[in-house]
Amino acid sequence: MIETSSSGGGKMSLWFLVPISLPVFTLPGIWIIYAMALYNQHVCPVNNWVYNSTCETSLVLQSGSDLCCTLDNIPLISKCGGVPPESCWFSLLCSTASFLVIVIGLLRYAQLIHKHSNSVLNIEGLFAGWLCAAGLMIVGNFQVDHAKVLHYVGAGLTFPGSLLFVCVQTLLSYRAAQTQRDFQTSHLRLTLTALAFITLILSGVFFIQESFVLQHAAAVLEWIFAIIVLLFYSSFSLEFGSISSETLAALMTRRAGASEEGRRLEKV
Repeated sequence: MIETSSSGGGKMSLWFLVPISLPVFTLPGIWIIYAMALYNQHVCPVNNWVYNSTCETSLVLQSGSDLCCTLDNIPLISKCGGVPPESCWFSLLCSTASFLVIVIGLLRYAQLIHKHSNSVLNIEGLFAGWLCAAGLMIVGNFQVDHAKVLHYVGAGLTFPGSLLFVCVQTLLSYRAAQTQRDFQTSHLRLTLTALAFITLILSGVFFIQESFVLQHAAAVLEWIFAIIVLLFYSSFSLEFGSISSETLAALMTRRAGASEEGRRLEKV
C-alpha cells in the first residue's frame, strides 16, 4: 500500500486521489466536449432559451450569431457528445468515469467491511454504484442519435443508479460516523443528496413537457445533477486517505468467506 506522511505525523493512503480524480477529469472533460459541440454547431448554447419548431437551415449550416435552434439542438449532456468528433471523446470520458466509479464503489464497500459496518445496505451501495457504471458505459458507447433505445436504457441505469448510490451512501455515512468530522461529512452528503434528488426529479418532469423553456430547463438541471453527483464522489477522499492494506485484506477475507459458505451450501 502506497502511503504518504500527513502533517499530523500519521500516514495517508494515496487512495484518497481516486475519488478526487473522478471530478477532476470528468468535469473539465464534459465542458470541453460541450465547447467542441458548440464550436461545431451541433448544439445551441446553454444560455439560449429560444427554440423553434422548424428551421429553414440545419444548425450546422447556419452562420452568424443569431442562430435558429430546434429541440434537436438542445444542450443535453448526451446531445453534446452525440456526433463525431465529440462522440469519440464522450465515449472515452464515459468509459474512464465508469471504471473510476467501479473502483470507488468497491473501495467504499471494503472500507465499511473493515469498519465492521457491513450490511445489506452496504451491498446495495456497491450494487448501485456498479449499476451507474454500467449505465455510463452504455450511454458513452451508444449515442442517442444512432442507438436511441440502448442510449435511453443506459440513461435509465445511470441517473436513477446515481441517485440510489448517493442516498445509500449517505445513510451508510451516518451509520458509520464516529467522530465530529464523520458527522460533518454526513451532513454535507445529505445536502448534496437532497439537491441531487430535487434536480433529477425536476429534470425528468420538465423533460417530458412540450414547453421549449421547460425542456431547456431540464437540460440545465441535468448538468447541475451531474456536477452534484461528481462532488458527492469527491467527498470520499476524506475517508479514502485512511485506507490501508488491512482494508483490502478485509475485502479479500469477505470474498473468501462467501466462497467457503457457497461450497458448504453445495454440499448440503
